[in-house]
Amino acid sequence: MRNHFKKSFIILAISLSVVLAACSGESTEQQLHNHLEEAVSLEEGFEQQQGEITELEKQEQELYKQIIDLSEDELDQIQEISQQAIDTVDQRSKKIEAEKESIDASQEEFNQVSDLIEDLEEEETKAKAEEMYDVMDNRYTAYNDLYNAYTESLELERELYTMLQEEDLEQEALTDHINTINESYQQVLEANEQFNEYTVEYNALKQEFYELAGIDVEYEENSSGDEGESEVEDSAEEDEDEETSE
Repeated sequence: MRNHFKKSFIILAISLSVVLAACSGESTEQQLHNHLEEAVSLEEGFEQQQGEITELEKQEQELYKQIIDLSEDELDQIQEISQQAIDTVDQRSKKIEAEKESIDASQEEFNQVSDLIEDLEEEETKAKAEEMYDVMDNRYTAYNDLYNAYTESLELERELYTMLQEEDLEQEALTDHINTINESYQQVLEANEQFNEYTVEYNALKQEFYELAGIDVEYEENSSGDEGESEVEDSAEEDEDEETSE
């Protein structure tokens, strides 16, 4: 079993200060901007969940180390610690569901820009907006793949800690299951990488769209030092990235 599975996510432009050119009423470009930044805001809960998930992963890793340090004669302790580990898996499951709700809300908001894009008059601006939309749509799909892979891995971990509580557990069965868990988390890592790539691509396209649309935006560099994005364990925001855990 891996000693550590680290979930890494990219958080897009968290803080934006926008100055729009004076105009009468709200232009299509400004309406687009409003929806795009609201979608970012709706992913703020993602970061919080990711931080808490990371802490639970660390707790579970420590519990696993305690289990493997025990002998077969200490089954009572193994059973007790294994149940504690199952509890952390259950907590992670709840956090993941809350995280997904945040992403789903963001997607629902983002989808509202589709009709607005059709109303854009400048062809170059419209083409850039369509490209940006497609990439973000791919990002949401990538998150769903990541979510599915991660939840499947959580279920495998529950099964592992249940197996460890059995008196007649065979080493071969245990080894096979641990290998399955490692393979599952490899899928999580791959899905996470794809999600990160779409996040970075979308971030760049959105900035290009704002420039073409005449929307002046100042990106505040966050703690990571990357303009318009930052990396966090298990977390995401305007455009996030998801995850791996032990």
